[in-house]
Amino acid sequence: MSEDPLRQNFLEAMSRAATTVNVVTTDGPAGRAGVTVSAMASVSADTERPTLLVCLYHKVSAVDPIRENGTFCVNVLREDQARISDAFAGRVPDLASRFDAGTWHDTSLGVPRLDGAICSFVCRIDAAQLVGTHYVVFGAVEEVVLGAPGKPLVHANRGYAAPLALDGH
Repeated sequence: MSEDPLRQNFLEAMSRAATTVNVVTTDGPAGRAGVTVSAMASVSADTERPTLLVCLYHKVSAVDPIRENGTFCVNVLREDQARISDAFAGRVPDLASRFDAGTWHDTSLGVPRLDGAICSFVCRIDAAQLVGTHYVVFGAVEEVVLGAPGKPLVHANRGYAAPLALDGH
């Protein structure tokens, strides 16, 4: 049985689309957990609370704690934080805890926020829907923490990169 060419082309095309690298964290009665994600986007700034979405693979260990706790923090990584991304993607075997890869602070909702992130969005889950293999989780933003200006860590062509300024911008 051969692979579906549409699916293969979709996966290849998506690997070429540059995205920021984010670590989504949670803490609460269902436990402390986190996962690296590239699928994060703004939904609306013009709702009662600004809204964003993250897409989480349904089999990742952080999905149930995130959904059950009902709160999460999206930490947008900076270009020198690839090791943190790797830790939360399960690629750093020497860490007893993924959270050992960085310095964390509790937010107003009690979820871990990464010290040194480009920015962090503290959210309450507004809705979550399983679509195929991923949960699309909508977060109502309760707090935004702006880190020092810098370049975000980017994922493109199946690897890490940092953006370059063009034309002096």
